[in-house]
Amino acid sequence: MKTVSFKHAVLAAALSLATAPAVAAPVTYQIDPNHTDVVAQWSHFGYSHPIAHFGDADGTIVYDADDVSASSVEVTLPLSGLDSHVEKFDEHLRSDDFFDAANHPEATFRSTAVEPAGEGKLKITGDLTIKGISKPVVLDTTLNKAGPHPMAKREAIGFDATATIKRSDFDLGMYAPNVSDEVQLRITTEAKVPAAE
Repeated sequence: MKTVSFKHAVLAAALSLATAPAVAAPVTYQIDPNHTDVVAQWSHFGYSHPIAHFGDADGTIVYDADDVSASSVEVTLPLSGLDSHVEKFDEHLRSDDFFDAANHPEATFRSTAVEPAGEGKLKITGDLTIKGISKPVVLDTTLNKAGPHPMAKREAIGFDATATIKRSDFDLGMYAPNVSDEVQLRITTEAKVPAAE
């Protein structure tokens, strides 16, 4: 009798393990530069609100759906991808008046913490580095979608995020405050699991 009960207990335990939902491991995605854009916008003497795009993004997103605190983001933005749609202005932005791209050709962001912030929302804190100067930045982030990409046939994920920075924090403060020191950042990104080799 005891043997039968013991066997039943073992069988029940085995079945419960077999039917328990699998714990999802963190998934690493490669950022797709063709579907990623970082847009900076500011006030120009109060008359207009120009924008500049920072394209050609490269980096990785690690996302853990079960434990978002185990997630991370690492992004590099080559200043060669900077585009305001005004060539002379782009040249000025890359000059040593602003980004000094000859000596600092990239901006980077590396997360230091990822926290849940409501349904489909995240708060991503990290270090933004421009011209060799690193400052903490908080990205208010929305998870747009995660799942198999219908064209790439691979797992994909997409986010939108916003942040506000002060350009003077990064030695980019020329013409402030007439040209606003505060810059609004809007980010949209799509990333995919790397293709199998």
